[in-house]
Amino acid sequence: MTDVKCGAQGGRRLLRTALCIACAALLIGCAMPKPKMPKISFKMPRVHKITVQQGNVITQEMIDRLKPGMTREQVAFVMGEPVVRNTFNQDRWDYIYTIEAPGRFTDEKRVTLHFENDLLSSFTGDYAPSSTQNSEAAEADGT
Repeated sequence: MTDVKCGAQGGRRLLRTALCIACAALLIGCAMPKPKMPKISFKMPRVHKITVQQGNVITQEMIDRLKPGMTREQVAFVMGEPVVRNTFNQDRWDYIYTIEAPGRFTDEKRVTLHFENDLLSSFTGDYAPSSTQNSEAAEADGT
């Protein structure tokens, strides 16, 4: 019976000694100075992120071509059909264009067209008719 007790105590002593040596090695490793490594000007390749465009492309030229009194077909020819139609108000067309270049920029443009009796009555949004168009119209009128 005494042999069994000695074997158990010897195993514990061996385990305790191994733990002490492991802890000492870890502590000594933290205190050692780091070796100087040469700097390499190598950049890791990154994942390619694509530019995402959604909605109808809206340009200033399109807005300049819109005139009050245009029919829905004429507006659709100039602006294209809206991607999403308002099911509750058929006299309102919303054009939304977003572009996202990951890590660089995100841009969103909106234009809302309002119709009365199937004719364009007004529009609102991020664009307005350009001043060059207004000055050309004034010159044609002679004012």
